[in-house]
Amino acid sequence: MSERTFCIAGPIDPEYHYFVPHRLDWNEIGRLIRNREYFVLHAPRQSGKTTAIIELCRRLNSEGVYNAIYINVESAQAVRENVKEGLLVIVKVLLMELSHQLPQEKEVLDFLEKNTADGAALDFNMLHEALAFLAEHSSKPIVLFIDEIDSLIGDTLLSVLRQIRAGFINRPKRYPHSLCLIGLRDVRDYRIWSKQEGHHISTASPFNIKAKSLVLANFTLDDVITLYNQHTRETGQPFLPEAAQHAYDLSCGQPWLVNALAYEACYEDVKNLQSPITKEVIERAKDALIKRRDTHIDSLLDKLRDPRVSPIIEAIIIGETDPSTIKSDDLQYVCDLGLVRQDSIEIANPIYREIIPRELTSVATRLITETSAPFRKPDGTLDSVALIEAFVTFYRENSAIWLEKFDYREAGPHLLIMAFLQRVINGGGTLLREYALGTGRVDILIQWLKQKIVVELKIRHSARSLSDGLQQTAKYMDTSHADVGHLVIFDRSQEKSWEEKIFHLTEIINGKMIHVWGL
Repeated sequence: MSERTFCIAGPIDPEYHYFVPHRLDWNEIGRLIRNREYFVLHAPRQSGKTTAIIELCRRLNSEGVYNAIYINVESAQAVRENVKEGLLVIVKVLLMELSHQLPQEKEVLDFLEKNTADGAALDFNMLHEALAFLAEHSSKPIVLFIDEIDSLIGDTLLSVLRQIRAGFINRPKRYPHSLCLIGLRDVRDYRIWSKQEGHHISTASPFNIKAKSLVLANFTLDDVITLYNQHTRETGQPFLPEAAQHAYDLSCGQPWLVNALAYEACYEDVKNLQSPITKEVIERAKDALIKRRDTHIDSLLDKLRDPRVSPIIEAIIIGETDPSTIKSDDLQYVCDLGLVRQDSIEIANPIYREIIPRELTSVATRLITETSAPFRKPDGTLDSVALIEAFVTFYRENSAIWLEKFDYREAGPHLLIMAFLQRVINGGGTLLREYALGTGRVDILIQWLKQKIVVELKIRHSARSLSDGLQQTAKYMDTSHADVGHLVIFDRSQEKSWEEKIFHLTEIINGKMIHVWGL
């Protein structure tokens, strides 16, 4: 076996990559297949869907009851809404994969080859005919897995779904016994624009045969430890328990992040196999991933401008919107993309929570010229009062211009102070952000040398904004063991002058001094 490594691109091959097997619920999938069900498996990009399904196919074929076939239809995206060309691409993919996975099915292979030669069978019904012939002439019941189904566009996707639905009633003798669609989103979230029909089509109609939607969950902490221990066994390089725990905490078990943190730690940071991977190494790996913005992260950030995504992310950033006003379909869509947690309305993990504001403020951060030098005391510590005072001046002088530049206008004040603090703190400390929908605040923790400084952000709605903010700041100071606390309250009123908005006072709450800044 070749030397294995952590997979950070494409599906996992257990021969070349460390691998966490058996992430699917075998019992549930087995029941769906036995009952001839058509179902969906979805999870965010690079979560291990393809790896898990390929493993499942091998298992099914080794058991000898079914002929299981895996196909990936992403290549048909290139022809976009040219339905006939798209169907031809898909049938050719089916032919190619069948020749590799089930080469014994000679009759089916001959049929598919004849009907795809030179594009002879450019027919709107060609996928339906291919699947029907496959099922009728296969030596065993067919279980078909179709990956990247939601990469298909418009009428091509509609045609595929409708042809599968049309054949459903004929299973298992004249259509696949069981079928699974695999993609980023649940089939209910496909908003398909039909050029032929001139409007959006709900998938409730073209694919109302779905028995169940399955979600591939993130790694558990035990999964992370299992993965990292494989590296230790094969190389001798230990992962300290605190390192695995920190990787899990930072990623919340997102598989690509778990692998990418380890890859960065083992092959880019600590290259000496005698040196252990510590919590500090994982922290440095996290910073490197955030700065480097690999393809996984870029594809994630590309979704921030999606009109179904941006209102929810903006609401989470400011923490102000009543969760009951969020459209449930849009919220599920954002969860399916992996941006937001399924169990609470907050960003999916601390790494994404750090990356998203950085992306939204990247231009501002580069153009802000402040550095940490003016705010360093002679002993090297940070003068946080002078720092926030400088931001107040900056905000008064520049907010009218800068707030117009942000795509997320409502979150503009929060993003601007994050950009300002990031620019000042960068290189000398760290900036941690906590924000979630419905909290009414954003918590920022600055770590500088041994200092811990809380900066709490709120929007002024009433006199209670101050009293509530003080209690929230004191609580966060207590839980984060902070030395200093600042409460920044943004007044978005257009009627008030700067002289009415801007103030600075100090309050003692639960024995903690908190600086309050009005803007």
